[in-house]
Amino acid sequence: MDLAFTPEEQTFRETIRDWVTAHLPSDLSTKVHNAQRLHREDMQRWAKILGAKGWLGYSWPTEFGGPGWSAVQKHLFEEECALAGAPRIVPFGPVMVAPVIMTFGNAAQQARFLPGIASGGVWWSQGYSEPGSGSDLASLKTRAERQGDHYIVNGQKTWTTLGQFGDWIFCLVRTDTSGKPQTGISFLLIDMRSPGVTVRPIRLLDGECEVNEVWFDNVQVPAENLIGEENKGWDYAKYLLAHERTNIADVNRAKRELERLKRIAKTEGVYEDVRFRDEIAKLEVEIVALEMMVLRVLSAQTSGKSSLDIAGLLKIRGSEIQQRYAELMMLAAGPSALPYIFDAMEAGWQGDQVAGLSGFPGGNVHNAPLASTYFNMRKTTIYGGSNEVQRNIVAQTVLGS
Repeated sequence: MDLAFTPEEQTFRETIRDWVTAHLPSDLSTKVHNAQRLHREDMQRWAKILGAKGWLGYSWPTEFGGPGWSAVQKHLFEEECALAGAPRIVPFGPVMVAPVIMTFGNAAQQARFLPGIASGGVWWSQGYSEPGSGSDLASLKTRAERQGDHYIVNGQKTWTTLGQFGDWIFCLVRTDTSGKPQTGISFLLIDMRSPGVTVRPIRLLDGECEVNEVWFDNVQVPAENLIGEENKGWDYAKYLLAHERTNIADVNRAKRELERLKRIAKTEGVYEDVRFRDEIAKLEVEIVALEMMVLRVLSAQTSGKSSLDIAGLLKIRGSEIQQRYAELMMLAAGPSALPYIFDAMEAGWQGDQVAGLSGFPGGNVHNAPLASTYFNMRKTTIYGGSNEVQRNIVAQTVLGS
């Protein structure tokens, strides 16, 4: 199996790199490289730049307006964007619900919803988890009752990432209670501006409100917003989760953050500590191994061979690597990693550009966002299907045990 990129693929990489260099706003890349807070407008700005080029749906086939890139080309696009410091594409629209609409939606739904996703003009949220239904998602209780040409939705979703910005939300709802839990779930698209929808931000340990509760109180949803067949939503959800878990691995962001870790270690004077550099080296080996795993899957797809379904395995390793580089950044910064001062961040006082500034010995101020990164990364082994559950799935589907 040849994992080397072909000359054509290298040329494609250079084309992407040149375009991203020319079109990525420098203030956005500075924020990303220094882990500064990204606002809705920041993420939307980059999404719309990609949308205008036809690349926000970079994984889409040409029949739905995508570029029709190969698996390797998609990987190279993701890598060049990550290394350049582009904001991560918010996945709920273009990466998660769009493939479901393409595969299971009807022509009218595709014509209605895909253009807004492709342009970056419509922000989607994900309505899966509930207060008592996370890893055991099939136990969800949000209810949708059919009344004529509408569904009436009642219930609650939680941990809805960036839901405070959402225009639409795709939800798993219970439409039947007579059989097994998995057989009574449907996939419904809901306008978040509908009467009866309430979004309540949840303030996290780092002070941010990245996630939300979403309440549905007798929300009327047109029956035409049902994707596929009623009570078949569990099948569509599993299809979507495979895309989410692969996305969570995010090896390209890990490569970018590895360089940030080295930069912090050098600034703080711990890079010359042999033991600490050993830990960085071990992390780098893990990132390379994850990248090789991704490339093996891409190689199999390119050659037309069926690859193992290892989305869960990619999610496990990717999420653990994210936690590890956050831990090492905290260790490198020491007590300087603790502050997380919103007013200072808004004023631009949390980036590497202030290192060594008078009044800040050692240039430690640039480490302030690290505490937030560390706290935030604790969740990666839980969302998208907890790693404990994923290990069971891997054992059953890959190892056959």
